[in-house]
Amino acid sequence: MSPRSSVKPLPFSKAFEELEGITRWFEEGSGDLEEGLKKFERGLELAQVCKRYLSQVENRIREIKDRFSETVLDGEETLDRSP
Repeated sequence: MSPRSSVKPLPFSKAFEELEGITRWFEEGSGDLEEGLKKFERGLELAQVCKRYLSQVENRIREIKDRFSETVLDGEETLDRSP
């Protein structure tokens, strides 16, 4: 089983929330080594999910900015700057 297939599709907010919980668990210093290893692995999976999502959002923002900058440069839309 590949690492990608072991992570079920998860909304960004849920992945981030779970990742925060794992971080708190480690900060508290409770639990045993075996449990910590499982949480560490899950944390890396969740971080990958969040990183992938944020990358998609960043690409989408670039596309939107490019589309609107082209619109303005092409003269299709002008701003009225009269007082």
